[in-house]
Amino acid sequence: MRVLISGGAGYIGSTVASACQDAGITPVILDNLVTGRREFAEGRVFYEGDIADGALVDRIFAEHPDLAAVVHCAALIVVPDSVADPVGYYRANVAKSLDFAGHLLRNGCRRMIFSSSASIYQAGDDFTVDEDSALAPMSPYARTKAHCEAMFADIAATQPIEVLSLRYFNPIGADPKMRTGLQLRRPSHALGKMIEAYEEGRPFEITGTGWPTRDGSGIRDYIHVWDLAAAHVAALARFDEVVARATVINLGTGEGTTVRELADAFNTVVDRPIELIEAGPRPGDVAGAYTRSSRAEKLLGWKAEYSITEGIRDSLEWARIRDARLSGEG
Repeated sequence: MRVLISGGAGYIGSTVASACQDAGITPVILDNLVTGRREFAEGRVFYEGDIADGALVDRIFAEHPDLAAVVHCAALIVVPDSVADPVGYYRANVAKSLDFAGHLLRNGCRRMIFSSSASIYQAGDDFTVDEDSALAPMSPYARTKAHCEAMFADIAATQPIEVLSLRYFNPIGADPKMRTGLQLRRPSHALGKMIEAYEEGRPFEITGTGWPTRDGSGIRDYIHVWDLAAAHVAALARFDEVVARATVINLGTGEGTTVRELADAFNTVVDRPIELIEAGPRPGDVAGAYTRSSRAEKLLGWKAEYSITEGIRDSLEWARIRDARLSGEG
């Protein structure tokens, strides 16, 4: 099998590509390298360019007529940046995805796996959600994902393409073989900030301590990125069995972990525990949610296997080797 992975030189897309390779699936990478890294496409079929470039997409399908599916990971993903630049986020995530869908239809692509987000949910009082929970995206980033899902569902309702939207929770870790990981030296999510605080010997700021969670800090469903990648491989294998026009599946561990609890787990792994201090929430932050659904296990035969501790260890190992693995700033 051969699949096209848009955004395949980014964190999740490149890890999905590695999992595909390990499973005997050939990935074809399309990435404009705005946030992706050329190093993550080394040794793979790679096209540098934009998903909105119809001529390039036509060329890819002409040169790879056996492409069986598309995994659409290309997107901007930083919540505070989306608040500061909503125009840029809607253009990159929604407008270009619409163009991309048109290019796929023109080339006879019938299967798309869409990289969505659990940030689109309105969490219940217990912070759990399933695929039928109400949607209430609270940031421009999250709304771009919700808009794309609705757009793709409308397209799939009448056009010859089927779409599986995988709603990810909070990825951590790296490829356990250390082929890929977070490309940013200073990632903005909680674990990235903990690693930064550890490396620089300064306190870690818990941003937001007044949420109605068990300890006041935000709650998340932290899932190892290799588990996410394995779910994509399972989805490719079972696509025709489980997808009917537009289907949604949550990808999470099913367990909620607060930021304080993540920090406590972090401190059990490192040799120098980080100090914790409190700060206000960032723009666009929400209390969080975690999945209570077993749909992924029922439909894909998949469930998360890696622990939070393993995710932290792999993130730390990747941070240690990142600069040697990647050339230049990022």
